[in-house]
Amino acid sequence: MAYTNDMFKGFKDASVVNFIEKFKTDEDCKDYLAHYKWKDGFRCSKCGHTHFWPKKASPYHGVCKSCRHIEAVTSNTLFHKVEFGIRKAFYIILELSSTTQGMPAELLANSYGINRKTALLFTKKVRIAMKSSQLYPLKGKCEVDEYIIGSKKEGKRGRGASGKMKASIVIEIEGKGIKRAYGMQIKDFPSKGLEKIPDRPIDTSASIAADKWTGYSPMQEKWQLEPKKSPPKENSTFMHRFIQQLKGWLRGIHHHVGEKHLQGYLEEYCFRFNRHLFKEAAFDKLIQRMMGHGHVSYQMIIS
Repeated sequence: MAYTNDMFKGFKDASVVNFIEKFKTDEDCKDYLAHYKWKDGFRCSKCGHTHFWPKKASPYHGVCKSCRHIEAVTSNTLFHKVEFGIRKAFYIILELSSTTQGMPAELLANSYGINRKTALLFTKKVRIAMKSSQLYPLKGKCEVDEYIIGSKKEGKRGRGASGKMKASIVIEIEGKGIKRAYGMQIKDFPSKGLEKIPDRPIDTSASIAADKWTGYSPMQEKWQLEPKKSPPKENSTFMHRFIQQLKGWLRGIHHHVGEKHLQGYLEEYCFRFNRHLFKEAAFDKLIQRMMGHGHVSYQMIIS
């Protein structure tokens, strides 16, 4: 069971018509997954044995000759035990990876005739695969800033606001626009709340512009930090415009975002944004990530 066909090329096309033509059945989708699952040959996930019997009922299952474990093409991946068919899963991935705005789970459930809870669980798995690989650090001219999201409440505004979600954004500037961006949910704005910012995929050669808030001081140990006074008007910088677009997307598409889900939405937004010039390859990249990631159960997600 090997799919080392040199002629295989992942689907890299922005055309929905061509997508429908290529993936007509669940078997078409399973065959596509098999090229990533078994490109180096069969290997049992339980005992590591490399010899198998093909299962008579399905060409996309292998029975390990050593331990008799049945290995499906979706076993131990984020497609593990998909309850509504692989073809529908492919369509959902296309919606979340290649469209401009994505789609909330409720609308996906209605569009593809699946249970809302099932749709919500699967979209969470997709967002897990959307998490940055951190293999390509931001370089050159960068900016870092933080923002608050939540309904209006009485009391202190700005960094001292309580009862609201907080996040840190890092962007890479290229020419007259933003090349890439990453978002990280943080618990608080004091320096301890920002201590994980250095874990961001930022090259040590990067020059990072930030406001003069002392919470950014620890970043000077690793990067060239350029403190500057914040401009008086919002939307006057690349960062401000990015944050306003992100907030608009959260309000317009998802309406309400719970604290435990914010990081997943940041991953989704940045995944699509970072591929806005290469939308045709986003679907295939996400399929590869989902196949390379281990199984994540419902209990693991809700915990």
